[in-house]
Amino acid sequence: MSNPKANNLMEKRIGTISIVINDISAAKHVNETLSIYGDCILARQGLPLHNKGLHIITLIIESTTDRINALNGKLGRLPNVEVKTIISKTSIE
Repeated sequence: MSNPKANNLMEKRIGTISIVINDISAAKHVNETLSIYGDCILARQGLPLHNKGLHIITLIIESTTDRINALNGKLGRLPNVEVKTIISKTSIE
């Protein structure tokens, strides 16, 4: 008998991650982290707000919730970086 909870962990979801970088020195670490997870990034948009000292990146992602949460956690632990993630409730094939 299969474990429904285990199956849910392997289902892929679509989501978005919004990243606000408060210090440009953190951008290198953000980009390195995003490169590691490049296989689950469908789209990426960046907006540098130099006059405000902010840099915003938005991602559209497709992966398992475990992998999305791992990416969110790694980004969220970086200094001068704020992250918010939204994951769809519906799984995709």
